[in-house]
Amino acid sequence: LTSSAAIFADASESIVNIIASSMALYSIYLGSKPPDKTHLYGHGNIEYFSAGIEGLMIIIAAIAIFYSSIMKMIEGIQPEQLGIGTIIIAATGIVNWFLGRYLNKMGKKTDSIALVADGKHVSTDSFTSFGIVLGLILVLLTDIYLLDPIIAMIVSINILYSGFKLIRQSIGGLMLETDKELLNKIVKQLINLRKSYWIDIHELRLLRSAERAFVDFHFILPFYFTIKQSHNEETEIEETLQNISPNLELKLHIDYCDFRLCKICFYEGCTIRNENYSRTISWDEDKLIGPPPEERRED
Repeated sequence: LTSSAAIFADASESIVNIIASSMALYSIYLGSKPPDKTHLYGHGNIEYFSAGIEGLMIIIAAIAIFYSSIMKMIEGIQPEQLGIGTIIIAATGIVNWFLGRYLNKMGKKTDSIALVADGKHVSTDSFTSFGIVLGLILVLLTDIYLLDPIIAMIVSINILYSGFKLIRQSIGGLMLETDKELLNKIVKQLINLRKSYWIDIHELRLLRSAERAFVDFHFILPFYFTIKQSHNEETEIEETLQNISPNLELKLHIDYCDFRLCKICFYEGCTIRNENYSRTISWDEDKLIGPPPEERRED
C-alpha cells in the first residue's frame, strides 16, 4: 500500500511473530506432557529448541529487511500514503504492547520459557512499531524520503539483536546452563530455613527444564536421626522451595555426621559430641554448591 521500507520491516517481523507463536504453542503443548519411559525428566527442553528456531527466524527476517532497505535506497523508491500506514502501524504497536505484557506475565506465572520468550519478542515488536511511527512522522514533516529505508535498517539491526539474544537463551537451556536467579532464591530459602541440626549442605545442583526444576544436594544430619526424621526434613524443605517454583522436585542424598564434624556443629541438643563447636562455616551460594567440609573430604 505504501511502498515504505520501514512499514515492510514491521510487517515482516509481524509475520515472523505469527510463525514463532505457532511454534511456541506446539512446544508448550509437547512440553506439558508428563514424563514417560523415554523422557524421565519430561519434555520441557523442547521450549529451548523452539526459542532457538524463533531466534533464527528473527535473524533471517532482519537480514531480509536490511537487504530490502538497501535496494529501496539504490532504486530510489518513494513511499506514498504514509499517513494511512503510520496509523496502521501505531494501532498494531498498541495491540502488541498489551499482548506482549500479557504473554510475559502468564509466562512468569506458569514458569514457561516459551511464553516469556514470545512475550519479550512481541513486546520488542511493539517498541519497534512505535519507533517506526516516530520515524514516519518525521518523514511526513520533512519530506526527506531517504529516512524511510534508513529507519528500516535501524529496525533490522534491533531485530537482529533480539534474535541473537533468543538463540543465546536457547543454547544456554539446551546446555543445561544454571538458572542463576532461581538458584539464588533456593540458596536464600535454605539459609533462612536452616536449623541447628542441619550440619551441612553441599554439592547443590539445579536442573531447569521449561517450567520444571530439579534440585538435589547432599544433606548431613546427626547420625542418630531416624529415617522418618530425615524424611520429614526433606519434605519440609521441598514444600518450602515449592513456594519459589511450584513445579520443583527435590531429591536429597542424606549423609550422617561423625565426630569429626563436631567442631562445625552448633546443635545444642546433641549430648554425645566429643568436641565443642569452634568453627563457623558461613552458608552462601559458593558454599552450598561446593564440596563437603574439609573434615569429610577424605570420605
